[in-house]
Amino acid sequence: MAQELKPGTWNIDATHSIVGFSVRHMMVSKVRGRFEKFDATLTVPEDPTRSSIEATIDSGSINTDNSDRDTHIRSADFFSVEEYPQFTFRSTGLEAKGEDFVLKGDLTIKGNTHPIELALEFNGATVDPYGLDRAGFAATTQISRKEFGVDIETPMDSGGVVVGDRITIQIDAEFTRQDG
Repeated sequence: MAQELKPGTWNIDATHSIVGFSVRHMMVSKVRGRFEKFDATLTVPEDPTRSSIEATIDSGSINTDNSDRDTHIRSADFFSVEEYPQFTFRSTGLEAKGEDFVLKGDLTIKGNTHPIELALEFNGATVDPYGLDRAGFAATTQISRKEFGVDIETPMDSGGVVVGDRITIQIDAEFTRQDG
């Protein structure tokens, strides 16, 4: 039975979560991928609308199911993972929007920080068979890779570019409460 989000500190359960993305490729299709290593802590006060989240993503853990492409994305052409091993997100506010929410925060990629907004859906909370409080969320947003310093441009003879600028980010996150 679903229940309300209880106050406390909640840690992401990475085994039951995904941080994924998609981007236009060759102007005709989309490449999808995910990050294999990430962490997040959700802090929920008595008023859950004042909750906050801090998250990190290991930039080198990118997986597009193509090792050559992943190696190129880790290079200085894209993520420069040796210099910038992590992306970070710190929330700055949460607003109700109908039955869902808008999560505002600062995203940092390659040392470039910009405010973003994620459409956030609370999927509910429950107590699992082992007595752990669990909560689930889904979030989506779009960002410009160029704004974050991922500004490689490879033009195509027929017009357009090999890799699009707009990145769609999709997150499905399950958290477990650590205190309470």
